[in-house]
Amino acid sequence: MSRSSRIVVVGSSNTDMVVAAPRLPAPGETVLGGTFLMAAGGKGANQAVAAARLGAGVSLVARIGDDLFGDRALAGFEREGIATRLVRRDREAPSGVALILVDEAGENLISVAPGANARLDPDDVEAAREEIESAALVLLQLEVPLDCVRKAARIARAADVGVLLDPAPARELDAGLLGDTTILTPNEGEAERLTGMRVTDEDSAYRAAAELRSRGVEIVVVTLGAAGCFLLSAEHRLAIRAPEVEAVDTTAAGDVFNGALAWRLASGAALPEALETACRAAALSTTRRGAQPSMPSRGEVWPDAR
Repeated sequence: MSRSSRIVVVGSSNTDMVVAAPRLPAPGETVLGGTFLMAAGGKGANQAVAAARLGAGVSLVARIGDDLFGDRALAGFEREGIATRLVRRDREAPSGVALILVDEAGENLISVAPGANARLDPDDVEAAREEIESAALVLLQLEVPLDCVRKAARIARAADVGVLLDPAPARELDAGLLGDTTILTPNEGEAERLTGMRVTDEDSAYRAAAELRSRGVEIVVVTLGAAGCFLLSAEHRLAIRAPEVEAVDTTAAGDVFNGALAWRLASGAALPEALETACRAAALSTTRRGAQPSMPSRGEVWPDAR
């Protein structure tokens, strides 16, 4: 089967309801907020939109409810040029919803009601087999059932298609899935959850990445927030800095990072170059509020691109 430059994203779609507040509340505390924003979100949809907005050809495998939020999500995907043949409408569950609090420093707290996302099943992934086997890269996260993630990774691996796995929300992963993962992109907290090692700097990121590589992952990229990321592979041990920006909302910055990374890799870029672009795109996204509304265009991320 001929290989395309398309990216297949298997993941979640949510509607985000965001309240900006002076600070994040402690348990049991009420903090009066300021602005309210409702925007499209969900890790799978976010990463698909981030990659598509940068110029990638993207197919999305997801479930959304047969409701108003699902209508809005589907219309948004189509506006971004995302192929939606594999987005299934579910009449038994509502579309996913995320409640997000954002403080003045741009930090956030998020709680998700998965709805139809939790009903994505391996048959939905099987329906995408042809697209996965002919893709340049498959992009996965953990807001849908793990059996779906495992199946997508197995199909891709068997077809020699790269698997980029964002292990978020944080959870333990089995050896089989790690062995089928080409690139793993945990943040500091996710790396600690996976390895038991606290990650606070480049040295600890290296130790955690080395542990994950020992479990079968080919390439590990530990994202370090405003500091950038740390790459460990057979060829590279490298820290990549993010540009300094004035962040107002870090919601979906990790999704922008992964979507941009997938776009550049599918375009044939070398890994260090792709990570530099991903750091730049993620940093830009933190200067705006909301998940998908914050995602930069290709011209913003890469002004000299032709």
